[in-house]
Amino acid sequence: MKPTQSHTLVRTAAWTILAATMSLAAPAQAQTYDPNYPVCLQVYNSAVDYHFECSYTSMAQCQASASGRAAQCMVNPYYAGPQTKPRPHKKRAHVQQ
Repeated sequence: MKPTQSHTLVRTAAWTILAATMSLAAPAQAQTYDPNYPVCLQVYNSAVDYHFECSYTSMAQCQASASGRAAQCMVNPYYAGPQTKPRPHKKRAHVQQ
């Protein structure tokens, strides 16, 4: 079976659309703030290039890591709070009168 001109045109259009879609797709970015830690370190690589390291449990721990670096500590605005387990309910004794 010999491809017709319309099949060739459709195939060419499909490959063109696929190539355009692939070239426009942006890379996925990692989440900036880790909600598991209350303090983040903002590290400056240049005046406009920086990243966050959210892995600190206290401001003092973060400041020790920031010492001598182009960095600053900040409170994590997305901190989810401590993960606590719900307390079991105590059964109350039923008092008969």
